[in-house]
Amino acid sequence: MKKLAMFGALALSVLSLSAVAADAKPIRLGIEAGYPPFSMKTADGKLAGFDVDIGDALCEQMKVKCVWVEQEFDGLIPALKVKKIDAILSSMTITDDRKKSVDFTIKYYHTPARFVMKEGSGIKDPLTELKGKKVGVLRASTHDRFATEVLVPAGINLVRYSSQQEANLDMVAGRLDAMLADSVNLDDGFLKTDAGKGFAFVGPAYDDPKYFGGGAGIAVGKGNQALAEKFNAAITEIRANGTYKKVQDKYFAFDIYGH
Repeated sequence: MKKLAMFGALALSVLSLSAVAADAKPIRLGIEAGYPPFSMKTADGKLAGFDVDIGDALCEQMKVKCVWVEQEFDGLIPALKVKKIDAILSSMTITDDRKKSVDFTIKYYHTPARFVMKEGSGIKDPLTELKGKKVGVLRASTHDRFATEVLVPAGINLVRYSSQQEANLDMVAGRLDAMLADSVNLDDGFLKTDAGKGFAFVGPAYDDPKYFGGGAGIAVGKGNQALAEKFNAAITEIRANGTYKKVQDKYFAFDIYGH
């Protein structure tokens, strides 16, 4: 009888834990969906891109349910701080400045920044040759901070956008002289599209850690190290078991993780 009672209690305990797991709230992942190939919308309105696929793979690895919550990029950290979302997985670069407001996981990719202008511009050093020109950046991005602290003092006119797509449209329309953004996003999301014909990279790649941090990480609420560590373990695991490479190879012909 005691054994039966013990097994019964154990069964109830397992059922109880299963119920808790089933009832557990999903992790709400914040994303700005206009940053191809990292985040975008399909023709039928579904989220897609490297960030989305990596996020889904991490949630599957952690065996948790996740839901995506769309937000303009400059509203992601405020949304995290008021707990409208639980984490940000939206190509957000890990920087000391952002660490004042949020905590980060380890990186899940790292790429440099570059300028894009019309082909044949003749510009070799954008930092000294763009004085008086209009340069577009994504508002609240690392590129915004770099431009504010380095380009503006050099006499460059900065134009901030809520999404990279808006900047791309103004570039095509001739309302910008140049754009500064992530090199992969500019290449895949602009230069390789019909809209990007006649435009090209100018100048060197920029990856000064002071401005461009240590790669893109997942932001969590300040002090929420438990969630950060779960993501860290999952990032390490999907890189080890081949899932990361499978997602990467869907979008890139090179190692997006970086050094």
